[in-house]
Amino acid sequence: MSNTSPIMNNQSPKKIGITGQKGFVGSHLYNTLGLFPEEFERVEFQKEYFEDTDKLDEFVSQCDVIVHLAALNRHDSEQFIYEMNVGLAQKLVDSLKRTNSKAHVLISSSTQEERDNLYGKSKREGRQAIVNWAQENGGNVTGLIIPNVFGAFGKPYYNSFIATFCYQLTHGETPTIATDGEVKLIYVQELVYTIINEIRSEKSNPELLIEPTSTKKVSEVLSLLNDYKTRYFDGGEIPVLNNQFEHNLFNTYRSYIDHKTHYPVKFVQHTDPRGAFVEVIRLGIGGQCSFSTTVPGITRGNHYHTRKIERFAVIKGKALIQLRKIDTDETLDFYLDGTEPAYVDMPIWYTHNIKNIGEEDLYTIFWIDEPFNPEDADTYFLEV
Repeated sequence: MSNTSPIMNNQSPKKIGITGQKGFVGSHLYNTLGLFPEEFERVEFQKEYFEDTDKLDEFVSQCDVIVHLAALNRHDSEQFIYEMNVGLAQKLVDSLKRTNSKAHVLISSSTQEERDNLYGKSKREGRQAIVNWAQENGGNVTGLIIPNVFGAFGKPYYNSFIATFCYQLTHGETPTIATDGEVKLIYVQELVYTIINEIRSEKSNPELLIEPTSTKKVSEVLSLLNDYKTRYFDGGEIPVLNNQFEHNLFNTYRSYIDHKTHYPVKFVQHTDPRGAFVEVIRLGIGGQCSFSTTVPGITRGNHYHTRKIERFAVIKGKALIQLRKIDTDETLDFYLDGTEPAYVDMPIWYTHNIKNIGEEDLYTIFWIDEPFNPEDADTYFLEV
């Protein structure tokens, strides 16, 4: 399923600032906006700006659009959460007033607004503070009432139960279910494109209820994740993915694997007088399988995907496979040798390449879960 959409016009790029830029949703939104450089220009934000009125005012004055995501989700003290979240919204309001800003402000809130707890109260009051500013100053505001969000790189024991389960199942721990209720869910990338579409609309909506894209029991999610552990993490098999939710959940699960220790995974090689046999991939889904030769010294790749599942399998020759999450500087190096055939799977949002570091041709089998479509390639070029 494609989430990409075309540039809406030929005007100069909208300047977008995100409070909470390095948080779970904020980092996904920031990285996705970077896929549309002709439409959006990102204004850098640092959390320290909330403690420096000059820097906060400088940030606000640059922005055509501000997406206010900065908030505290968990703390030992509910009162501290309440005061922090309301305080952050008020600091933003004060800056909007000082700078006479006409920015379109989108503020994230939660379906917990209606619950009798201080977190929900803090989100409701923070949203209302932004709405009041807009009404009093001719501003433009969108209040995003968001269900439970899950996706790659969420913080375990903080962002969602799915983040916690995924971390536990990839780090030798056993998840337990406290309450097996139904949970309304939205995948982070689905939320991000909803936010982007609201930015494009330029319309005010003080109370926009974001519809969940799936509703699942906690036990149902855990059953799927346990299957991914058994089939994929332990056995190397790509599991059956029946729908978009399962595809998103599988990519979420993959993001919690410690790539440094898990890869490269060596194949089981069967040899007899005729030669050798290796099973490269066992599939519960389809896709596209390709074979390549690479001459010594040549590098392929240097791109990343936001949704595709991909495997590089080295069959002959010597290779260096490199991965780097696009918003970090850390490069992971994996050395593979065809004398012991092995594979590395590519995580989403990691730019990756493969280089022939040997003296003979490198033989590689590539598998990816969807055939290449040049009009929706989900392939973004970036040097590792």
